[in-house]
Amino acid sequence: MAERLTPNAIGAVMAGDVDLKPLVQALDIVRMMAAGGNQERYRVTISDGVRSHHAVLASQLNDLAKGGHLRRGSVLQLIDYTCSSVQGRRFIMVLNMEIISVSCEVIGDPKPFADSKASTSAEAGTEINNKQTSDVACIPSLENSADVVKLKSPTSNLCSKPGVQPSYRPPPAYTNRGPIMKNEAPARIIPVAALNPYQGRWAIKARVTAKGDIRRYNNARGDGKVFSFDLLDADGGEIRATCFNSIVDRFYELIEVGRVYVLSKGSIKPAQRNFNHLNNDWEIFLDSTSKVDRCPDEDESIPQQNFSFRPINEIENMENASVVDVIGVLVSVGQCVTILRKNGMETLRRILTLKDMSGRSVELTLWGNFCNKEGREMQDLYESGLHPVLAVKTGRVNDFSGKTIGTISTTQLFIDPDIPESQKLKDWFESEGKNGTSQSISRDVMPLYQNEIRKNVSQIKDEGLGRMGKPDWVTIKATLSYIKVDTFCYTACPLMAGDRQCNRKVTKTTVGGWHCERCNQDFLECDYRYILQAQVQDHTGVTWVTAFQESGEQILGCSAKELYLLKYEKQDDTRFGEIIKNALFRQYLFKLKIKEEIYGDEQQTKATVVKSEKLNFSAETKHLLSLHQKNE
Repeated sequence: MAERLTPNAIGAVMAGDVDLKPLVQALDIVRMMAAGGNQERYRVTISDGVRSHHAVLASQLNDLAKGGHLRRGSVLQLIDYTCSSVQGRRFIMVLNMEIISVSCEVIGDPKPFADSKASTSAEAGTEINNKQTSDVACIPSLENSADVVKLKSPTSNLCSKPGVQPSYRPPPAYTNRGPIMKNEAPARIIPVAALNPYQGRWAIKARVTAKGDIRRYNNARGDGKVFSFDLLDADGGEIRATCFNSIVDRFYELIEVGRVYVLSKGSIKPAQRNFNHLNNDWEIFLDSTSKVDRCPDEDESIPQQNFSFRPINEIENMENASVVDVIGVLVSVGQCVTILRKNGMETLRRILTLKDMSGRSVELTLWGNFCNKEGREMQDLYESGLHPVLAVKTGRVNDFSGKTIGTISTTQLFIDPDIPESQKLKDWFESEGKNGTSQSISRDVMPLYQNEIRKNVSQIKDEGLGRMGKPDWVTIKATLSYIKVDTFCYTACPLMAGDRQCNRKVTKTTVGGWHCERCNQDFLECDYRYILQAQVQDHTGVTWVTAFQESGEQILGCSAKELYLLKYEKQDDTRFGEIIKNALFRQYLFKLKIKEEIYGDEQQTKATVVKSEKLNFSAETKHLLSLHQKNE
């Protein structure tokens, strides 16, 4: 089977042949950690049947090793690769490859490849050792007394200690050496996906897709400034480049979004995930030796932008603070309002609603400058009767009261982008989407696909429900034992925000009306919404739950406004007490959303009633019988 492997492949690749695309065999696979222990890599010993050498897989190939597709004996074809060097040791960096045969017997009797540089050093060392041995061999024997008399110092001293080998003396340094020639040839352009900290000379050709503002900072080292820009190459590889201090002054004006540049020299370091959300383990840090050259001609092979769109119905199941690309049709635009942040600073906010072909809609919250720039443009389009398509690059998922998407500093918004996904959405919206209904994932509702999971009260704590970073949805059969009546409702905004009521808490004005900070509007009448704090219990324990408007009405049988007027306007405490008493000590089926939330500096598990219904004893008996039959 030796003919299946490319003859002398290892030697040719190590000599710099990157166009061979050889067939080789994997002899060994070792998992290793690089870059401070947070970057996983795989080292593979590859063979051409005669010689073997170490190769390192690029991070995008890790799944081949993790999934067991690449194993000992696999026959591979190297598609894209390069030869790199670390501390004098050379290895093959594999960027792309194809598995020809998953499993095969070891072909030939391969021996480790001897690097020419290493072998030259070894030969030089051998020559020195041979010379030392010959010098000692020339020393006369002490058994010949005549020879001893003829010997003069220091040779006689050397011969008097025949067991000691003379120390090595390096050859003299020659003073008339010629000039050292540096390799001034430009570095070969490589794909962005091939960049790693182990490469000495590299260059990439990429388009700038995003450019950040100059940010000032202050730390233990003093004051400084920084800015970053994102790059995209013809193979779809993305990476961020960051400049500090004097490098900011050198490159900030040069960098323009949409232009193509050739970058070379700089440090390749692990990406700072607090600020960098690109799909790349590495980040370029430009320094005083770095070169950034603008390409005079437009390169059509490099796309203008790279999207990884997710349907809105998939966002519903994403983790909080995840970063996502989404595209949808604009169906509502809220007003731009001023919000006071927790740090005391004011900022702008505008809420939009997008829908797509998945049958779901989502709220998009614009912050800061996005409100006046893209937000104002979309408001003008929407008020003129149009429904533009909006593509969001790098939005952040939030899970407060359902799932929403918010803009961050690296977010980019594209109105009616010239991409196939945009045209497909427009055609769908005109044909059926405009009049079709969609369910908002920005509302706190029980997932439709969720099967009923029965638990008892003690299992909420014992099983750690809601503590895995996402909510748990369960059903409990329990008795309502207590309701706090001093704060059973709050004053809410009655205005519409998008396709649903605002419902935010409002404050009373000096002229007798009400004011909503979210909508930034005043009105005469407010709404009243339940926020019931109650205790429920079963045979295993007691727990607190919170019931909002719909579930509160299901428990008490009247609206929050009716109960508020009864208590505070009519001051009919007797009727008020009867309504509360009629709800107590009855059995209910409570469908709960259980999630861990932070209050102040403490983490607490909160149980919210999504739906409540009085226990139907006939249906409950059938449920218990079915459980009994399953357990038999």
